[in-house]
Amino acid sequence: MTSTAVGPGALGAAALVNGAPHFNGWVQAPSALVVETIARAGFASVTLDAQHGFATFDRIVEGIAAAALAGRPALVRLPLDGFSLAAQALDAGAAGVIAPMIDDAAMARAFVAAVKFPPIGRRSWGPNRGLSFSGLSRDGYLAEANRRTLALAMIETVEALAALDDILAVEGLDGVLIGPNDLSVALSGGAAVDPALPAVVKALDAIVAAARRAKKPAAIFANTPTLAADYAARGFSLVCLGPDLAFLQQGAARALADVGEASARP
Repeated sequence: MTSTAVGPGALGAAALVNGAPHFNGWVQAPSALVVETIARAGFASVTLDAQHGFATFDRIVEGIAAAALAGRPALVRLPLDGFSLAAQALDAGAAGVIAPMIDDAAMARAFVAAVKFPPIGRRSWGPNRGLSFSGLSRDGYLAEANRRTLALAMIETVEALAALDDILAVEGLDGVLIGPNDLSVALSGGAAVDPALPAVVKALDAIVAAARRAKKPAAIFANTPTLAADYAARGFSLVCLGPDLAFLQQGAARALADVGEASARP
């Protein structure tokens, strides 16, 4: 499978709907060196995680620049109730923001209000580095920003599944991103963290179908390369693989295993 390669500026929803599967590297420990390393590994974009990762605003600013150095755009996954950080991240040059635990259309509208300029939202002017990353004039950035920056709502709960069509219908919301781990917890009644649960797999196909009806991209986080390949085959247009800490752990374990295998040879 191949990924769409995009530069450090725009990452529009239309490209995700119409293009090949876009593979994103998920970063929880966003030092500039880690972000650049992940970006140079071949991912089409990176995500800096400020919910379960360690992406403070200073790290986000550095991470966006590190991704841009590698020619890749950076998304930011917000903390809960992190809409103020969303606007700051976009001002710093993020190509998009991801809001966790969006359960209904009202929450989606509040998210859009924070990250889109009028007349769609209420984002305040002050793009700082975002303007320079865009290569546009001030007026050009204002005219293009709503289209060029992504606002993705995470679907992770039973309530969100029930309200999915209403969430997708919110003007200015560019798409949805599925958190299959939390979704499995919700659909199992708190009994399991397992993205392969039949109830989760069934929900994924319904989500892709709903996103296609809305002509908006459906994205998803993948715990493993096998799951990532399956999600791409199911029609998810943006697949986030990671996190970086898992890559590090798996690489270290593989290196030690290789040493053991080499030592055991006659």
